[in-house]
Amino acid sequence: MVDDEPMIANTLEEILRKFGFEADAAYSGNEAVVRAQSQTYDVLLTDVMMPGLNGIQAATEIRKAHPDCKVILVSGNANTAELLKEAEQSGVHFEVIAKPVHPMVIIERLQDIEKERDSRG
Repeated sequence: MVDDEPMIANTLEEILRKFGFEADAAYSGNEAVVRAQSQTYDVLLTDVMMPGLNGIQAATEIRKAHPDCKVILVSGNANTAELLKEAEQSGVHFEVIAKPVHPMVIIERLQDIEKERDSRG
């Protein structure tokens, strides 16, 4: 979970752990990219609008090293549409969930991803 607001990142990390997921909180796109250099993640859940490396840029960098990493972007900012359009023009496509989002929406999506992976063996 990546969000430049530590309370959001930490709270969601705690909720995910309570539902049986392994989770780490990062507070910037740069921090997420650095962590992904030494650890593999199944899913990157990230806010889009952050100072420095935004969520789309971080996800793009992480996907270069870990192409199987699923990416879920969370955003409540109208500027996200323009950033997504730019990413898509370079061949990068990510799922987006609009803020505010109830944590159960994220839990259900992660459970779906888990089921998809299990069914592929």
